[in-house]
Amino acid sequence: MNAPFRLQPIQTAMSDSSNAQVAAQDLATQLRHPDLGFVLFFCSAEYDLTHLGDALDQVFQGVQVAGCTTAGEITPFGYARGTVTAIGFDRHYFSIETALIEDLQSFGLQKAQHLVDDLILRGRRQHIAPTKGHTFSLTLLDGLSSQEEMVLVALDSALGSIPHFGGSAGDDIQLANTHIYVNGRFRTEAAVVILINTPLDFEVFTTHHMRSRGQKLIVTEADPGTRTVLELNASPAAIEYAEMVGLTPAELNPDVFALNPLAVRIGSEYYVRSIQRVNPDMSLTFYCAVGKGIVLTSMEPQPILPDLERRFRDIEQRIGAPLITIGCDCFLRRLETEHLGALDEASAFLVKHKVVGFNTYGEHFDGVHINQTFTGVVIGGAR
Repeated sequence: MNAPFRLQPIQTAMSDSSNAQVAAQDLATQLRHPDLGFVLFFCSAEYDLTHLGDALDQVFQGVQVAGCTTAGEITPFGYARGTVTAIGFDRHYFSIETALIEDLQSFGLQKAQHLVDDLILRGRRQHIAPTKGHTFSLTLLDGLSSQEEMVLVALDSALGSIPHFGGSAGDDIQLANTHIYVNGRFRTEAAVVILINTPLDFEVFTTHHMRSRGQKLIVTEADPGTRTVLELNASPAAIEYAEMVGLTPAELNPDVFALNPLAVRIGSEYYVRSIQRVNPDMSLTFYCAVGKGIVLTSMEPQPILPDLERRFRDIEQRIGAPLITIGCDCFLRRLETEHLGALDEASAFLVKHKVVGFNTYGEHFDGVHINQTFTGVVIGGAR
């Protein structure tokens, strides 16, 4: 299947074949050319990942490949499920280096600094563009590892002024196994850091469509290590949250969580902390760490597309029409869009703005792990 746009520095591809070998070959047919230097992909967890990993390694032999499993794909044709989509980068326009983090629990500032220094050194050898002002970082991380906060804080300190975004891998909302791919195979309990240097214009951004309702919930008992909130306002967390949204605990589900999110306020900004599930003891497990004493604010979703339209309009006024937007879109936003019957309209918008990416279990932005945002990078033309 041919991608709907094909430009010299960047090419896009997708395959809806459920056969891993065929899907990998589809991508190679669409992306392979003499100057292909790097492939970034996002795939459904429905694939036989061992076979898909081997097939990608084979068809892109000699080319760096990295990617992750998803909770839904954003392809050149819009939202999809059960597919694999990819972006190919021309080596004349992009110097791209990757680093694997295998032991997430022990990853601190010292390891982060060594990793970043090595990535920058390797990138400079390619002589594509100066590091400062021409480099950004992308992270893909096992979305069920519960290690995002610690890893991202360490990386942000080491990256300094280099902007950073990314997403936590999904598994089609099964919440069982999420994977990242680097160095020829899929891995769990791991992350990949991708440093991208380019002379092209780009802007890293994050946006959300939430507005405060003003209602407050205080976390009075929590286990941050498991991202579990036991009590809100000194009552069982699920009971207190359900009462706030006018439901019973039995009625709580992902659609309710998507339409009734909670957020932490830091300065003038709200950072959403999305609920993953209700537990038998009436505690709530979140997608982000939430500690005791934190004040959570009830948020109200506004229309998604007007917010995206404003953000893209502002960015494109600064850097011009995009060659590509790599998007990390929280899967709860997609659930909300589906719930409201607006998926086709949203897909059309993504196609128009050349967005390729995936639905995540959490987004990364300059060292912060967040939920229910659209986070990414818009890459424009030459400076």
